[in-house]
Order: sequence, then C-alpha cells, then structure tokens
Amino acid sequence: MMSQRNFILKRFVVGSLGTNCYIIADAVTKEACLIDPGSDANLIKIFIARQGLDLKFIINTHGHGDHIAANAHFDVPIFIHKLDEDFLTDPNKNLSRMFMAGVVSPKAGRLLQDGDLIKLGALEMKILHTPGHTPGSISVVVDGIAFTGDALFAGSIGRTDFQYGDQGQLMHSITEKLFRLNDDTVIYPGHGESSTIGREKSSNPFFQ
Repeated sequence: MMSQRNFILKRFVVGSLGTNCYIIADAVTKEACLIDPGSDANLIKIFIARQGLDLKFIINTHGHGDHIAANAHFDVPIFIHKLDEDFLTDPNKNLSRMFMAGVVSPKAGRLLQDGDLIKLGALEMKILHTPGHTPGSISVVVDGIAFTGDALFAGSIGRTDFQYGDQGQLMHSITEKLFRLNDDTVIYPGHGESSTIGREKSSNPFFQ
C-alpha cells in the first residue's frame, strides 16, 4: 500500500492473467474507488475492511473479462465508458468465453465520456477516452497519476488483435492523450509494473 500526499493507493495482482486491480481512496474521508476488480474479491474486501474504507464505486477501464469478473461481488455502482457498456453483459464481447468461464457483470450505473470529472472525497478523477484496445477504453487521471488500463504499459502497449481492437486508434490515443500529460505523471497499467509518461515517451519501443 502507498500513501501519497492526500490519497491511499493499493495494487492487487488478481486472476490467471495477472490483472492489476487498484484501490484509490481519499486519505481523510476514506472514500474509495475500485479500479478493474478482475478476481479475488474476498482479498480486496478484507483490505477495504481493515483500512476502514468507504467504497463508493467501481471504474472499469474497459470491458474485458479479466478486468470486470469481480464486479458483481461489490454492491456499488459500476462506471464504464458508454462504448464498452455491452461488454459487461456479453461474454463473447468481453472475451471471457475465450479465457475463462463466461463473465456477466451487473449493468453500468454510470456511462462515462471523455473529459468527465468524478469526485472522490477531495480528489478529482478525470476520464480520458483512450480507445484502441477496446472502443470504450479509458484512462483515469488523478493527482499526478494515471491508471491506463490496457492502453499503455511499461515498455509496451495493449493488444489490438482481438475483435474491436484498432492499433492505429490506440497509437493515436497514447500520443494525443496520454503523452500530453506531464512527463512525471506515474502510470499504473492494467498489467505489469508502473512507469512514467516521460519514461515511456523516451524508451517505449513502440514510439521510437
């Protein structure tokens, strides 16, 4: 767990595909958001209870099964981009028939769009629409960090060979949205380790 300035941040690596699930919370109010609960709901719930967090909502960075599979285990609204809404309830679209037992999530409580601002205690989370991995992929920017889902990884980018993927669109999303963030912005991707925008701009092999 990391406490950085005015928020608490915890990463869980969950499920057979090693998906990063994150909890971010206002350090004062303890209001919390869960990003991409792909599995291991009980482990996450134990952490929430031990830290005294007040879980307000889930944000799915996109609708693939390894990022949404534990949505149903938390009785809070689910936020997802409007273009990935159908992925929540369609195991073919969310690829879970391919990688795991068919995943069906509860329906979205809020459909997100580019530029949306979401309050979490004193924190303000900004939604960037970063499509390419899926049509409704988003990144979530808050207080000097960015949760990039399966758009941008440390040293790599998201896959686009699945149905609904588009590599040209993904490259545009990264260069025109994510790479316009400050170089010292820390990225927390959907798989693998963290990095910074500056590091990825200078050394990510897809952009050299």
